[in-house]
Amino acid sequence: QLQLVESGGGLVQAGGSLRLSCAASSGAFDTYAMAWFRQTPGSELEFVATISDRGDYTNYRNSVRGRFTISRDNAKNTVYLQMNSLKPEDTAVYYCAASNSLLVGTTERAYDYWGQGTQVTVSS
Repeated sequence: QLQLVESGGGLVQAGGSLRLSCAASSGAFDTYAMAWFRQTPGSELEFVATISDRGDYTNYRNSVRGRFTISRDNAKNTVYLQMNSLKPEDTAVYYCAASNSLLVGTTERAYDYWGQGTQVTVSS
């Protein structure tokens, strides 16, 4: 059972930056595609970014493309989300997710393991 633990959330002013981290318990971390999702109260979970198992493919939702960067360090069993030029509408709980599949998906059902989430709040 893969366990994921997010960290790095917090309160930041609009235009600022945060880096989220997600540490995985598994030594087979490099066999999982990884992703970040986010959710605000009363809204559905939404895809933010994904990265393939070897880190050679990434994909982003349009509203964060050019501002957010997903990366991974397989030696440290960790995936990151660098968030720059943050906007109030980026405020959400951010979740890390892992997929057993070789396909890198953008939907919730594509992922098998989830972290507990970390709150990101962007003030205007």
